[in-house]
Amino acid sequence: MNKREERFLVVRLTALGDILHTVPAVAALRAAHPGAKIDWVVERKWAPVLEGSPAIDEVIPFDRRSAWGAIECVQRLRENLYTCAIDFQGLYKSSILAGLSGAPRRIGFDRAWAREGGAAMFYTERVIPAGRHVAELNYSLAEQAGASRPRTPEYPLRVPAGGAASIRARLHELGIGGEYIVVGPGGSWRAKCWPAERWGEFCREFEKKNNMPIVLIYGPGEKSIAAEAARSAAPASATLVATTIEELMGLVAHAQCVVAADSGPLHLAAALGTPVVGLYGPTDPARNGPFVRGSAIVDKALPEEISYKRRPDFSPAMLRITVDDVMAATEALLKAPA
Repeated sequence: MNKREERFLVVRLTALGDILHTVPAVAALRAAHPGAKIDWVVERKWAPVLEGSPAIDEVIPFDRRSAWGAIECVQRLRENLYTCAIDFQGLYKSSILAGLSGAPRRIGFDRAWAREGGAAMFYTERVIPAGRHVAELNYSLAEQAGASRPRTPEYPLRVPAGGAASIRARLHELGIGGEYIVVGPGGSWRAKCWPAERWGEFCREFEKKNNMPIVLIYGPGEKSIAAEAARSAAPASATLVATTIEELMGLVAHAQCVVAADSGPLHLAAALGTPVVGLYGPTDPARNGPFVRGSAIVDKALPEEISYKRRPDFSPAMLRITVDDVMAATEALLKAPA
């Protein structure tokens, strides 16, 4: 088949960090098939992250909370007559969606590597991946579709102009017009988080040593920890800001540095080329850390503390990280040559 006739469907519905760890593999797929159609089906709330990427022809939103929306999405996929669907997620829902697309060729992880082993029954080609980092495992699926693994990962993402303009105007109203850092105290589960009072102490120490504003961000369900961090930061001025995903892209893209636990905003900043300091405890930075050079990782976890279990309490590994540890990593990153 002529490469121009090939039509690929990328399936990675959620979450933000995992979507971003899939982007380099899709960029490699585009490099191998410059004339092919490459579409990506993703949950609607994350679609703006991928819009405008030169690696993707069409971003297809999936509404998982709406039965009619899901049906419309499947109809749209079938109309596109894909020759190959690649499921980077490895769940029943993603593998079934790949199957419902009608693509005769369906690539996914081998049963032992899929997040839900039974998902592999919906693939026509099952891959045993090579590598340790999630992004490296994703390269293996792209390689099965003809891509080559590059030396340096590429993140062909575009910051929405509207989001960048909106957050710039909002920061101006808050008196932030120049350089700033972003602090993300939230996380999808508590064991990955650092205590709010330590974030507050970090903000105080940072302001003492640097004449630079601090923007505290939070997502759904994270307002309480961010507000507590802001209160603990007093008398330092740490400005609380909630954003849309488009505004978040503009915010982190123009920050001097982003300091956060293992979270979507950390990976978004790294993918957009912003220096990041990542705090890691129950998750392994070698597997789930920023997949770019120049990132600083603060990690004091013992091997047996890497669990990925969504425990309701702070991880001992996160509690072992001190404010001095995070300050040292942040200052070293800010002083490093661009």
